[in-house]
Amino acid sequence: MSFVSLFFWVSLAQAGGETTGPAAAAPPAWAQFVPFIFIFLIMYALIIRPQQKKAKEHDALLKKLKIGDKVSTASGIVGVITQIKQNSVSLRSADSKLEMLLPSVDRVLKEKDSPEA
Repeated sequence: MSFVSLFFWVSLAQAGGETTGPAAAAPPAWAQFVPFIFIFLIMYALIIRPQQKKAKEHDALLKKLKIGDKVSTASGIVGVITQIKQNSVSLRSADSKLEMLLPSVDRVLKEKDSPEA
């Protein structure tokens, strides 16, 4: 079999041979975007929305902070709030006084008014 005849058979196979019926209609152009839309919706539901919800909860936690609350920071420091400024908070931890950025407060361990557990 020569190269020319091989090329002929390959090109004939790619062309699909002779078709007697009507050609199949191509799908609409918008149908190509449907999988991307589904992927985005799945990512929104599994990743983006939970992060937004957690950020809102953290913002609410920061707004409710008050002097005397026992808090834990993102770096693992546990202390009692002694002063709250606009962007920072002063903590008393053991014999040290620390000033940390407000968003570094991770959670409230014990509120000032709540009974000790």
